[in-house]
Amino acid sequence: MTQFAASTTVSASASRDEIERTLVRYGADQFLYGWQDEAAVVGFRMNGRKVQFTLAMPDRKDRRFTHHSRGERTAEAASKEWDQAVRQRWRALALVIKAKLEAIESGISLFEDEFLANIVLPTGETAGSWMRPQIAEAYRIGTMPDMLPMLPAPPKGTA
Repeated sequence: MTQFAASTTVSASASRDEIERTLVRYGADQFLYGWQDEAAVVGFRMNGRKVQFTLAMPDRKDRRFTHHSRGERTAEAASKEWDQAVRQRWRALALVIKAKLEAIESGISLFEDEFLANIVLPTGETAGSWMRPQIAEAYRIGTMPDMLPMLPAPPKGTA
C-alpha cells in the first residue's frame, strides 16, 4: 500500500497554514505551532480543551534518504528525499485533523472521543501519554486498576 501523499508537492508550511485555517473554520480559538529537535508541535484550543499533536520528523541520516538501490545519494538528493517525507507527514496530519473535525461536525463522533489521546491535561502531558502506561499495565496484569485509590477508613468517632 502506498503512503498517503507520498508524492505531494504541497510544502510543509502550506499544510500548516491549511491546518490553522481548518481549525479556525471549525471553531478553534487558539492555535500554535513550533518545533524543537526532530519534532514539530501543533496545538489548539477548542471546546474548552487544549489539544496537542507532536509530529515526529524523519531522521535526515536514515538510510532511505541517504542511499538508493545503486548506493549513496548525493547530499542534495538526500535532502530532497527527506523534504518529501516531511511534506508527506504534514499532509497526513492535515488530513487527520480535518477528518476528525468533520466526524464531529457531522455527528458521527464526539470531540473528546476524536481528540482524547491529544487532549492536554492540567499537568501539561497529553491524555495519551498519561494513559499508555496504564493500558499496558492493565493488559500485563489482566485486570483494570481501581477507579480511585483506596484510602484508609477514618478513625471511629470522626467524620
